[in-house]
Amino acid sequence: MQSDSALTSLKGVGPALAKKLEKLNVFRVSDLLFLLPLRYEDRTQLVKIGALIVGSRCLVTGEVLLAETVYRGRRNLLIRIGDGSGQLTLRFFHFSRAQQAQFQPGIRVTCFGEARRGASGIEMIHPEYRILREDQDAAINDSLTAIYPATEGIQQGRLRSLTDQALRQMADDPPPELLPAALTKKLGMPSLAKAIAYLHRPPPHADTQQLLGGTHACQRRLAFEELLAHYLSLRNLRVLAASKDAVALTNNGAAVDDFIDKLPFRLTGAQQRVVDDILRDLAQAHPMMRLIQGDVGSGKTVVAAIACVQAIACGVQAAVMAPTEILAEQHWRSFSDWFRPLGIESAWLSGSQRVAARRESLEAIAQGRAQLIVGTHALFQEGVAFRRLGLVIIDEQHRFGVHQRMALRDKGVTRDAHPHQLVMTATPIPRTLAMAAYADLDTSVIDELPPGRRPVSTVALPESRRAEVVERVRQACASGQQAFWVCPLIEESEILDYQAAEASYRMLSAALPDLRVGLVHGRMRQAEKERGMHAFKEGLIQLLVATTVIEVGVDVPNANLMIIENAERMGLSQLHQLRGRVGRGSVQSHCVLLYKAPLGRIAKQRLGVLRDTNDGFVVAQRDLELRGPGELLGTRQTGLPDYRIANLVRDAELMPQVQITAEALLKDSASPTAAIIRRWLGDAGQYGKV
Repeated sequence: MQSDSALTSLKGVGPALAKKLEKLNVFRVSDLLFLLPLRYEDRTQLVKIGALIVGSRCLVTGEVLLAETVYRGRRNLLIRIGDGSGQLTLRFFHFSRAQQAQFQPGIRVTCFGEARRGASGIEMIHPEYRILREDQDAAINDSLTAIYPATEGIQQGRLRSLTDQALRQMADDPPPELLPAALTKKLGMPSLAKAIAYLHRPPPHADTQQLLGGTHACQRRLAFEELLAHYLSLRNLRVLAASKDAVALTNNGAAVDDFIDKLPFRLTGAQQRVVDDILRDLAQAHPMMRLIQGDVGSGKTVVAAIACVQAIACGVQAAVMAPTEILAEQHWRSFSDWFRPLGIESAWLSGSQRVAARRESLEAIAQGRAQLIVGTHALFQEGVAFRRLGLVIIDEQHRFGVHQRMALRDKGVTRDAHPHQLVMTATPIPRTLAMAAYADLDTSVIDELPPGRRPVSTVALPESRRAEVVERVRQACASGQQAFWVCPLIEESEILDYQAAEASYRMLSAALPDLRVGLVHGRMRQAEKERGMHAFKEGLIQLLVATTVIEVGVDVPNANLMIIENAERMGLSQLHQLRGRVGRGSVQSHCVLLYKAPLGRIAKQRLGVLRDTNDGFVVAQRDLELRGPGELLGTRQTGLPDYRIANLVRDAELMPQVQITAEALLKDSASPTAAIIRRWLGDAGQYGKV
């Protein structure tokens, strides 16, 4: 097709502009067709200034009433305009003398921007504007204005001009239809060319509500194909993994049975079910690729330990990697306590190790004396050589970049075999999101808490009631319990009005002189953090003031009270993780969410969810709805590319049909799976998770 030609074939595109377009993954003219608008702006009607709604982006026109330069920390150009229904301030921080001279009182101006609440009423900051001649009317567009993904050096007008040229080429030579005709007919989908043309240049009669909401039939046509491309790419990775060889980790099961029998507790039904899944996978001659989801406190660690016992009993090494030294060290201590009676030698690797200790660990790993290796990112660094790595376990997997996970996996790749892989997360993932994001992994869910665990009672209180909360802490600690006091920042900040950990530590130490108060934060040396955490676990510290460094991995059954400062500024999943640090014993535990009033709408909903439920899957679903999949999954860490048009929350109902279509296409050797992936993901089609 014509649109597969080079970008330089377009008018106005030279090598320099083509290089800038590559940052938007635009390499050919056809790529411009799939550089779809992120959103639309409605410039088809003028809005009266008196009818402006804060937060809306609108087109207005008015007469300049006043123009002045003021100095409020920085130089501001303020233009006051009116249209008889109200007045609006235009605020510019960056302006020239010539620009300032344009705004003479009495002239008329049209501007487009976001209405915000300012010190003297509604204002627009750096709006787009046009000075009107006396005989000139305000220009109103006859269609919605497309707003494209931005990159430095390319203005929106240039992108609209280039897509105009690409659309003209498409009209003469449309892109091939890659979805089965029977499917598009069944789902009532428009043709690909019609959908593309409509979305780039919505006609005057377009349903603006549908377009702005992302629910138009043309958007769903493209969203379906994009979701399909991502799913197919992940399924290809799954097929590729299944084609690799691995050491089949099978024995008579005596080692695992003996380990389970000696545990001081019984496995829950959910844990046993997941263990069965893992042992069945490990017995295969191709690599296990399994994701374990389990809410905080559900017992994922012992399940991982059982997998390690099976691997070690079969003569290979097992490596467990965690994102923080606190969590990794806790795993090392737990595993060492369990494995020492079995005669299993373990090694510890971290970035803060002393040279002599690191040398000793590296030697034990290379010689194979260390059968279990636990650590942080240090596990995949240069100089770490395993004797025979057969099982890789990654905890809190979404905190690692894809290349980091691959680097650890590659430590165990030999000419004959790949290691088995088990990844774990305490962030429950809603089913439709897991279906889209983890199609390359088999998934097991630990959906049952150990017996005796009580739901954590959660309340939200304004910071004006801080004195009551401090008294509650005093009473709890006086009765023999322990408490966490969590703050977002380490030091006081003039910019961010958070309660700082060090300030809270000083305040609580003074307010509670009879209590032993400790402090742990990320800027401390590792030895200091370890001493603080160890003292808290041993009961030598009654109240631990900490930053969110304790979000994962800290297990202190006697800690039954959690105070979280500035809870309104944290995400649901993070709050739920922090709350999960208490409620690990048989005593009723409590969580207090301190917030600064007034609460915004989203913050109020967020805190309401935590008050109403302890179910991690309910929390995750609401987090997905409130914040979107990117923040829930941590896509910057996972290596997942952004979707151009699909939205995993809005388009969740498409996923079952996407899955059915993908499985049918994968069974047909003549199907255009590669072309679908290449169209939407390009060179990113090989992304995935270890």
